[in-house]
Amino acid sequence: MKAYLKITIYFLVLLTSGNQYAQHQCKIRAELNAENKSLIINQEIIFINQSDDTLTSIVLNDWNHAFSNKNTPLAKRFSDEFYRGFHLAKDEERGSTINLIVNDGTQQFLFWQRTVKNPDYIVVQLKNQLLPNQKVTLHLSYITKIPSDKFTKYGYTNNGSFNLKNWYLTPARYENHFFVKNSNNNLDDIANAVSDFEIDLKIPRTLEASSDLNSENRTGNNYFSHYRLSGNNRTDFSLIIEPKSSFESYKNSSVEVLTDLKNNKLDNIQKAIIIDRVINFTNDLIGRYPHEKIIVSQTDYERNPFYGLNQLPSFLSPFPDEFLFEIKFLKTYLKEYLKTSLHLDPRKDNWIYDGIQVYAMMKYMDKNHPKTKMVGSLSKIKLLKSFNLANIDFNDQYSYFYMLMARKNLDQQLGSPKNNLIKFNEQIASKYRAGLSIRFLDDYLQNDAVANSIKAFYKKNQLTQVSKTDFEMLLKSNTTKDINWFFNTIINSRDIIDYKFSSVTKTKDSITFSVINRTGAPIPIPVYGTKKGKIVFKQWLDIEECDSTFTFQRKEADKIILNLNNEVPEYNLRNNWKKLSGFFPNNRPVKFVFMKDLEDPYYNQILYVPTLSYNLYDGLTPGVRLHNKTILDKPFIFDINPSYSSKSNNLSGSASFVINQNYRKSALYNARYSMSASYFHYAQDATYLKLNPAVQLRIREPNFRDNRKQLILFRQVLVNKEKSAFVTENSPQNYSVFDARYINTKTEVTNHFNFSSNVQISGKFGKVTGEIEYRKLFENNRQINLRFYAGSFLYNKTQSDFFSFALDRPTDYLFDYNYFGRSESTGLFSQQFILAEGGFKSKIATPFANKWITSLNASYSIWNWIEVYGDLGFIKNNSQNEKFVYDSGIRLNLVTDYFELYFPIYSNNGWEISQNNYNEKIRFIVTFSPKTLINLFNRKWF
Repeated sequence: MKAYLKITIYFLVLLTSGNQYAQHQCKIRAELNAENKSLIINQEIIFINQSDDTLTSIVLNDWNHAFSNKNTPLAKRFSDEFYRGFHLAKDEERGSTINLIVNDGTQQFLFWQRTVKNPDYIVVQLKNQLLPNQKVTLHLSYITKIPSDKFTKYGYTNNGSFNLKNWYLTPARYENHFFVKNSNNNLDDIANAVSDFEIDLKIPRTLEASSDLNSENRTGNNYFSHYRLSGNNRTDFSLIIEPKSSFESYKNSSVEVLTDLKNNKLDNIQKAIIIDRVINFTNDLIGRYPHEKIIVSQTDYERNPFYGLNQLPSFLSPFPDEFLFEIKFLKTYLKEYLKTSLHLDPRKDNWIYDGIQVYAMMKYMDKNHPKTKMVGSLSKIKLLKSFNLANIDFNDQYSYFYMLMARKNLDQQLGSPKNNLIKFNEQIASKYRAGLSIRFLDDYLQNDAVANSIKAFYKKNQLTQVSKTDFEMLLKSNTTKDINWFFNTIINSRDIIDYKFSSVTKTKDSITFSVINRTGAPIPIPVYGTKKGKIVFKQWLDIEECDSTFTFQRKEADKIILNLNNEVPEYNLRNNWKKLSGFFPNNRPVKFVFMKDLEDPYYNQILYVPTLSYNLYDGLTPGVRLHNKTILDKPFIFDINPSYSSKSNNLSGSASFVINQNYRKSALYNARYSMSASYFHYAQDATYLKLNPAVQLRIREPNFRDNRKQLILFRQVLVNKEKSAFVTENSPQNYSVFDARYINTKTEVTNHFNFSSNVQISGKFGKVTGEIEYRKLFENNRQINLRFYAGSFLYNKTQSDFFSFALDRPTDYLFDYNYFGRSESTGLFSQQFILAEGGFKSKIATPFANKWITSLNASYSIWNWIEVYGDLGFIKNNSQNEKFVYDSGIRLNLVTDYFELYFPIYSNNGWEISQNNYNEKIRFIVTFSPKTLINLFNRKWF
């Protein structure tokens, strides 16, 4: 009965795919003005109502207009991902669509509208209702101003070339009774309706045009060349205009490939062999490309490269040049092949594009490079043999890149629209997991069920507009197994998968075991038996069986393993195996690894790293860091860093122990329980020991693209200090402070807002503080930075200013700041500046407040990284009137938080610039921590 149902559904799919309908027609006459970077366009659109609805308006995509100003959705996307180039660009570098006139062919002008919120599509109001199967002809004239390619790699270049993308108006996709209204978010996911194109292109004689449309070069005159381009059944196409075409043509029996992928070390014959192999492989796996030509460009590759070691400079690359060209061509060809020929909604159904692309790449590697390792030839170096990184296969890296985000609790649903994904997921993690998921389903269903479904889906796509529902229907029609779990759990949820053995017993001939589904995600899992690393049996455990007890023939297996080859994208592989021999069946040996490595589920890895730090009192401090931080986050992390203080000739160092707990379905997405300790000198002759138990709660918005983050911190800071003959301040040697802190921040290029509050309770004092930071980048590219700080003692029984509020240099009694010379009051090290508490740069005569403090710090850019700053505030000490304080000067903001200089000019001290020893008044920020720079990079990805 199931087989009959399967056949019936399959034939229904094929029958419904026969409803091919006429395409819209788009005729364009375009003339390039190379000097003005613009196209003068006259266009005719024959729009056919292919739906069952009656239409009163038509939506046309106008993505080029997304470059028109700094407030479009595209501009906000750039700001959200910390790209400053678009905001700082000159007006002539932006793109736009201007002087648009629309009529219906009877010289009656049609009303059209684009909104301020969504300027990258327009709505054209029709004079009459458009009934199903009726058509209307629109005549348009407009000028397209081409943007610079420095924003998206599409546009005009500095060498006189034009890589044109989304430069014309075209009908939007119509689906489920609505036009798809997607704004340009720089994601290459424009949802155009399928159309037939005829283009008459006029360009200066000094330029040449390349396109994946059918091309006929019509000789013009001494000044212009004419091209006639045409193509049917298209949603998009490529057009590149250059002084001399950089594209080489490679043609086999099915398609002509135009490519300018860079690799000067291969000759044309070597490239032709690779290209032919990729084309034939894709035709066999998915289907024949429906058009005569395809463009595989360096630009498209650079927009979404193959992330990994093959991106290293050529003199460091562990892969042969031939392999690098092959993997680049394979990835880019598949992307262009699917984007051009698969007519889905590329934003809503992006997981299908990504899944088929990565699935095909993995199949290609299995067939043509089965023994290639993730690190290429580096895996053959004996010194690297102990690294798991050097031993895993090339295709295994996809799982690690996905797991990188899952362990950070930042992975997202595969079914999420593309514009909702954070950048790392959009370009890497979600893309890879989609491919892994299709490969997983293929391995589970067997009998080429997935491959046959992809072929049938691709074939149906050539006949009619398809959606993800069609893909799901075809997959279900090609198997008798229930695969609802695949769509409900793998595609449309964030549920993670984690199985482990609960009990294992063995005899000489059999194995009896049961497994636990730790997360409850209803997913099948494979179980293997191995003998000396070789597989002796494999069997899938279906969903309904996973809570059962199993008995298998042992077949001399010495180990049983769940998910051995990582077919299932599983969260934790460290609990997936049991030894069947030896006294300690679960022992996991310790392995020491130098620097960094990928997680190895069969070992307890301890990584050791030489370290070198510096402060004035310990001098250069070499040490060795022992930790278990692999590239993937872990639930438990230890980090121990003993070191030797060269100046004091004694041991120093730090240590921390952390337990991470992720929450998958709440705004509270991570809890962190930690204990840390540090032991260093705080003066020439005195050390301090700090113990810091803490609980940290991190909160993130359900929309991961929202840059708002919140943090709640509770900690107890215990300090034990030796007495110093060089520190004259009357500070206690032993004290303990309870610290509760709340931070709420939202940041991007054009706006930054941060609020924090803090309560500290100790035996002799209690204080409460609040801080607000605001940064705004204006449209004239000037930037203002504002910070307001206020603090007050709840009670204060201390006898010194050690715990008082500081105007310019906090005493840092909690030992949170990286002072190079924390006890210095004169000399270079006393000039180190850390923005905290009062935030003043000048040293005022009354530097502390033991009652309350308020301060306002401001700076404003006047040219590039040169800013003017000013600080003002009030401080109140016991038995004294409040005092007004201020300072001002010049700030060189060279690298924010990494390298900055402050030059005081005027303050309560008078004209500081004219006073003696001015060089001693200059303040500086210098950070030697690589983590600071890494964070500047990470913020646009996560």
